[in-house]
Amino acid sequence: MKRRDVEAPREDLVTDQIIGAAIEVHRILGPGLLESAYEQCLCYELSLRKLSFECQVPLPVAYKGIKLSFGYKMDVVVESVVVVELKTAETLLPVHSGQLLSYLRISGKSVGLLINFNAPTLKGGLRRIVNHFSENSASLEHAPAERVSVR
Repeated sequence: MKRRDVEAPREDLVTDQIIGAAIEVHRILGPGLLESAYEQCLCYELSLRKLSFECQVPLPVAYKGIKLSFGYKMDVVVESVVVVELKTAETLLPVHSGQLLSYLRISGKSVGLLINFNAPTLKGGLRRIVNHFSENSASLEHAPAERVSVR
């Protein structure tokens, strides 16, 4: 059994807890605030659930054997396995999913949550993105790299 197969149930449990925390934040605050306010409240909810997390995690890009810092930062990384990207947009766009997928590829993580707190209901502003990218599939022109699902 591969490590990723063993990790999947853990990632599912963590994403369920993150979604619960995000729903609580959205229920109390509603839409219309700045992304930074939602981030702080979400982190507080994660701490209440005794989840480990890091906020504003730097994400260097490897290029030709060197790490370059471009100022990319992942909003929140929970339990070292799930990347959470927060938005306060009118609607989620494909570019938002693409940003999270890029963060997953660069960081080597396989699961991310895209959460738009500006949605009238959080269910409408939530995307779970799974990165199935592997080094072997990188050479294949049309290899599927991700799966986007709504939970």
